[in-house]
Amino acid sequence: MFGPGLPHFAVGQIVKGFGRGSKDLGIPTANYPLEVVKSLPNEIATGIYYGWASVDRGNVYKMVMSIGWNPFYKNVHKSMETHIMHKYDRDLYGSELRVAVLAYLRPEKDFASLEDMIKEIKNDIEIAEESLDRPEYAAYRTHYFFCQENSSD
Repeated sequence: MFGPGLPHFAVGQIVKGFGRGSKDLGIPTANYPLEVVKSLPNEIATGIYYGWASVDRGNVYKMVMSIGWNPFYKNVHKSMETHIMHKYDRDLYGSELRVAVLAYLRPEKDFASLEDMIKEIKNDIEIAEESLDRPEYAAYRTHYFFCQENSSD
């Protein structure tokens, strides 16, 4: 059911990314700092994943996450960019982001155009939306990780 290194739980402060999620794509992302990215287990391959996310230990929402280099943009540093399937009415920079990464969706890839990339991301979101309703994934929405005081509890 789960792939290598999964499920994986990560916690860290939301930092400014490249500003492309909202601006270029219309799909906002919450980005982890480099130290969280560097702490990923080696067995977690780059690619697109889905699972659950919580900001400041609030409600838990479905999410899709890109882990990797974003070939379309030719990133220099590996990143973890989380699209939370919820519209927030505030800036999330500095907030605590907790994620349970549950399943691998597809490898990261380059795209011929921005429109092609947006179409693929929207497809990823649809697949995650449906998949996370399956009982084996839905159970993680209430995992104790989302209400712990800190990651070492």
